[in-house]
Amino acid sequence: MANKIVIVGSSNTDMVVATSRLPLPGETVLGRDFVMAAGGKGANQAVAATRLGGDVAFVARLGQDLFGDEAVANFKKEGIDAGCIVRDPQAPSGVALIMVGPEGQNIIAVALGANGYLTVEDVRKAQDLIADARVVLLQLEIPLPTVAEAIRLARAAKCLIVLNPAPAQPLSPDLLRQVDILTPNESEAMSLTGCQTPEMAADELLRQGVGTVIVTLGAEGVLVGVEGKPFERLHGFQVHAVDTTAAGDACNGGLAVALARGELLQAAVRYAQAVAALSVTKRGAQPSLPTGGEVQRFLESMR
Repeated sequence: MANKIVIVGSSNTDMVVATSRLPLPGETVLGRDFVMAAGGKGANQAVAATRLGGDVAFVARLGQDLFGDEAVANFKKEGIDAGCIVRDPQAPSGVALIMVGPEGQNIIAVALGANGYLTVEDVRKAQDLIADARVVLLQLEIPLPTVAEAIRLARAAKCLIVLNPAPAQPLSPDLLRQVDILTPNESEAMSLTGCQTPEMAADELLRQGVGTVIVTLGAEGVLVGVEGKPFERLHGFQVHAVDTTAAGDACNGGLAVALARGELLQAAVRYAQAVAALSVTKRGAQPSLPTGGEVQRFLESMR
């Protein structure tokens, strides 16, 4: 088995407006800068992992439109294996509308488009890629049966399965038991479990059968829960955040790369935190994702 990473997930075009503050319901707020950039959780994670030196294949569905054409061209430019990206003749490519406030906080609405039609059969066509992978990374901006099939194939191939349960939705204990590492943020962890604290949520997810739970806490760091061991908190890196849009995706891409290289869990999580920290210092989703060299220099500067 090589160090290959297979990412199954969504691809969107992000339309981002920077505002002086985020609007209240029914309110119009005048924005400043507008940026249109490649995004989508799966695509962000694929680009993040590739820029960090990962050998990445991406399984996704895009429309036969300008956004889809640009996305495929961008994946190839980044060095991502795009051979299992399906072009949908009817559904448009996905888009995300994002508003970013002055402290980097954001609100996002996603129109799934073709992402919502990524099928079980699409994933089965990538079975050989999955069989050759060390890590399979997934999110929840695609249909849940498709996620479940990718997990089944990855489990059969003895891959390390990382599920980023975003956006949060109910997940069966049967599916959770097949996940090696679950990476929710704080709100997703509590939404998945109904628990009131990250610790309680992580404990419940471990009880349901997940091998390892990594709850990301933004600037507060991460909470790591491993079955049969005490919880561990790793503090975050202190940086000036201007846009947190792709921080979670950067973290997951970094985690996948470190795990594919064979790093131990704590070192892999710390590397992922550094990738996420650098990503929030720039605007945009994929434009903010750092290279492996940038992450290495950042980590050296923190010693």
